[in-house]
Amino acid sequence: MNSEKKYHPTESELAILQVLWEKGEATVREVHEVLEKTRDIGYTTTLKTMQIMTEKGLLGRNTSTRTHVYTSLVSREKTQKQFLYKMIDGLFKGSTSRLVIGALDGENLTPEELREIQEYLKQFENGES
Repeated sequence: MNSEKKYHPTESELAILQVLWEKGEATVREVHEVLEKTRDIGYTTTLKTMQIMTEKGLLGRNTSTRTHVYTSLVSREKTQKQFLYKMIDGLFKGSTSRLVIGALDGENLTPEELREIQEYLKQFENGES
């Protein structure tokens, strides 16, 4: 898959990617067992979705054994950024500061979380991030 190509996984595809990001690699059965704990989904639906994701270039499939093993071909970080940019553009009219203020407004941050945010902002101001 072209690394510059934008992909927009569906909610179901994103759930599968999250399982693979955690596990590294998994069979359809292993992915399905994780998914069915939180949603009503059939095995064949999981299988078909993963086959489509392979065709789209979102997943890789090792077919050297009887049971195919799948891996994610897209990074968690890149996917998160794409969803974040889409949200900034759509909900916050392109304003990153509105997103940050909205996320922090009314939140009860722990002292550790507040320190982490402050440290990141210092790094950002110094051009280190």
